[in-house]
Amino acid sequence: MASAYPLQSITVVDLGQIYNGSYATFLMAMAGARVIKVEPREGEHLRRRGNVGGAGLPFAMLNSNKQSVTLNLKQERGRDLLFAMARRADVLLENFAPGTMDRLGCGWPKLRTVNPRLVYAQGSGYGQSGPYRDYPAMDLTVQAMAGVMSVTGYADRPPVKAGPAICDFFGGVHLFGAVMAALYEREKTDAGRAVDVSMQEAVYASLSSNLGLYFGTGGDVPMRTGNRHGGLAESPYNVYPTRDGYIAIICVGETHWKSLITAMGRPELAEDPRFASLKTRVAHMDDVDIIVGAFTERFPKQELFELLLKHRVPCAPVRDLDEVVNDPHMLERRALQWIDHPELGRIPVQSSPLRFEGVEPLPIVPSRRLGEDNAAVYGEWLGLPPQEVDALARDGVI
Repeated sequence: MASAYPLQSITVVDLGQIYNGSYATFLMAMAGARVIKVEPREGEHLRRRGNVGGAGLPFAMLNSNKQSVTLNLKQERGRDLLFAMARRADVLLENFAPGTMDRLGCGWPKLRTVNPRLVYAQGSGYGQSGPYRDYPAMDLTVQAMAGVMSVTGYADRPPVKAGPAICDFFGGVHLFGAVMAALYEREKTDAGRAVDVSMQEAVYASLSSNLGLYFGTGGDVPMRTGNRHGGLAESPYNVYPTRDGYIAIICVGETHWKSLITAMGRPELAEDPRFASLKTRVAHMDDVDIIVGAFTERFPKQELFELLLKHRVPCAPVRDLDEVVNDPHMLERRALQWIDHPELGRIPVQSSPLRFEGVEPLPIVPSRRLGEDNAAVYGEWLGLPPQEVDALARDGVI
């Protein structure tokens, strides 16, 4: 049985910012890697956003279990320090606009000469090549460009963004995967390589249901389907009212439909030709939703959830964020942990969704203050004497 974390021998130099790169390196940290987060002297954008309301929480969520150093890459001495770190590291990750590292004089052509075994990971909105390469890319703009907004919302209303930052995080997960593939290859070849992940490309596959409808209707642009199935290929599939909120219900195939009408006490619906098959239910989904909604609105959502679970109907109550951050299942699995953060107080932070046999999830170490580990990294790890570390601070390098 494995007794160690898979990445415990790996060192990552993390130039990630906001969500995309920072989540990829968070996953590495929680898999045991030593992650050194490198920020400008004023802090990266997400840290600075903490001045607005509760916006400090996302930074804390994505930067647990990392060391924090500051570095001015616009100074030659700053670039020299980055090369010194890259020489000792296994992975260097960044999600700046394409070309930024090259303009600073520390892009992949230079880094690969410093350390041929380095895995250089680049996350961006549209990739390191192609006609969209230099388009401004934030989660909102990529959602718009990638088609996510066009299929989100209701047919008679304007398009809306998906609530979560899905392009940023889909990109971050794929960037993690690309790094793992490159590290695996390095074990066989002893050579590193650059990997490139586009947020637009990472989110495309999630449009599968909508694309099915698009091609199934001969190329007609599919309308926004609200809470119905994106391909309009399942019924019932919707969010239905209850006495104190809403519940999501989906029936895939005949077994689920029969279980639902049994739970509803409506066995006669099995003989109704409108509902005889998935195809006919889809053709009459308005009728299906009216019947199911008339049933669900009679119950409190938790009571209804328990009733439908007894009949093995796929469903879930629509919960608000207060319920989610106190989720007993997530807390018991240590997927979500309440911690006492030295700057933010008591906050909920996630662990990694990745579990490794033989070891418990790593304890959460709160995100560090800006530059808190300058002395440990530049002094102890790189071996600079204390007076030189002090001089770097005086000279505005760190």
